[in-house]
Amino acid sequence: MVPARRSSVVDEIFLRTHRGLGTPIALQGLWRTADRIDPELLRQVHTALRVGPLGRRVIRPRVPGARRSWRANIRAYPLEFTDGTIAAGDLLDWADQQGADLDPEYGPGWRLSTAALDDGGSIVSLTCSHALADGRALVLAVDDALGGSGLTTSPVRAMRPPDSDSAPDELAYPELPGRSNAGDSMMLPRAWSTSTARGADRSDVRVNAWLGRAARDPVSDWSDAWRQWSIVVRGSFRALRQGIPERPARTASTREAGLSTRERRSIAGRESVDSASTFGVVLQCPASAWESAAAAQGGTANSLFITLIAKMLWASGFPSETIDASLPVDTRAEPRVDNDLAMTEITVERGDTPATIREKARIAYERRMSSPGGMPEELLQVIPDRWAYALSRGAGERDVLCSNIGTLPDSLRTLGPHRCIGVAARAIHPGLTADRLPRTRLSGYLCRIADTYTLAIVSLAHIDSPETLHTLVHETATALGLPITLW
Repeated sequence: MVPARRSSVVDEIFLRTHRGLGTPIALQGLWRTADRIDPELLRQVHTALRVGPLGRRVIRPRVPGARRSWRANIRAYPLEFTDGTIAAGDLLDWADQQGADLDPEYGPGWRLSTAALDDGGSIVSLTCSHALADGRALVLAVDDALGGSGLTTSPVRAMRPPDSDSAPDELAYPELPGRSNAGDSMMLPRAWSTSTARGADRSDVRVNAWLGRAARDPVSDWSDAWRQWSIVVRGSFRALRQGIPERPARTASTREAGLSTRERRSIAGRESVDSASTFGVVLQCPASAWESAAAAQGGTANSLFITLIAKMLWASGFPSETIDASLPVDTRAEPRVDNDLAMTEITVERGDTPATIREKARIAYERRMSSPGGMPEELLQVIPDRWAYALSRGAGERDVLCSNIGTLPDSLRTLGPHRCIGVAARAIHPGLTADRLPRTRLSGYLCRIADTYTLAIVSLAHIDSPETLHTLVHETATALGLPITLW
């Protein structure tokens, strides 16, 4: 599937968070195997990812108002092997460290890493900047690398640097830190692998020539800028005919809630460089048990998921009688690796059940959060980043986030001959500081693979320790009739 060659409004929101304008977000897929994974197998997966859908980066436009574009980028961090073994109980602490230094604009935006566990198994992590992909897109990218059939065309193979007659130097295979690529056939796409350094050199030439012959992006920066400004001017005129839009309400962060302006400034000045602690937990539940529990309460697997996250937050001491939940919606009409999502929301009340939440969610999925005052969302792409951040700050942030990623493809059930005893997807927040804590207290990421539901939960604030989070998960799940196993 040929990808969009220009960035979307959602892409650029996540790109701004990468630059510090908002909450930093990276997506992560985790695989647990019962045995030690074969390093050579992971090298093959790493190679496939380099030339797959995640192998791209953002390029700034030359013309004001034009959207940023995507360019193929096969630079990658080396496959990382952690020395020694780590305790199985500490695997999420290890996973939290795998999101550092991802750069969707100037460097590799993804990382593949692995560690041996003291229970005899392995943990594998694929982490990518949210600017490159949303949760479903990360699944599709992995499926593509593992030989699945979800994508008909690898986006990098269909992508060409805009406004250039040949591939730039950066698209040649780079020499990665701490090693030389010369003669390393595993650093080359399978189609061009050879067993000699001389053959590898010829392969590099063929790769660059191949990228240079890729189809030209038919939309120049000038054309794209004209299109963008036309949409913004016409859309703004229509919106202004209804009156001057109200200034968008600013969503208070967790740390700012209930504080005076003076106190907020004091906190910002004192803690702007302090790291913020986040805690995570992953649980598994037989799909039959999850769906039976949902049906017994008049709900669905999804409404039970939302109920669980909301009840956890109340059990942690959240004082409000209502909880606002943001619900991502997959908007892609066909499989492709992009940020192809919208947001909607519901308000959960203490008396709600999976049945009532099911009805609220059904209605919510028929509408989407819109831009302030009916102004065209393209406005965020033609104004300076800091202005765009000010207009969109807190967009989509509510008390909890409930992201249902859906059913994962069968290709993710194994890594070569290694059976996966657990597969999870979630978001992490590398570099999050105390002055940038979002409104969101709890984030949940639900997926199903084979006969198992896996739920990853991340606490961004309000819960004081991993032990407290584990206790809340266990007690809330038990009360809802869910037999769970914690990673």
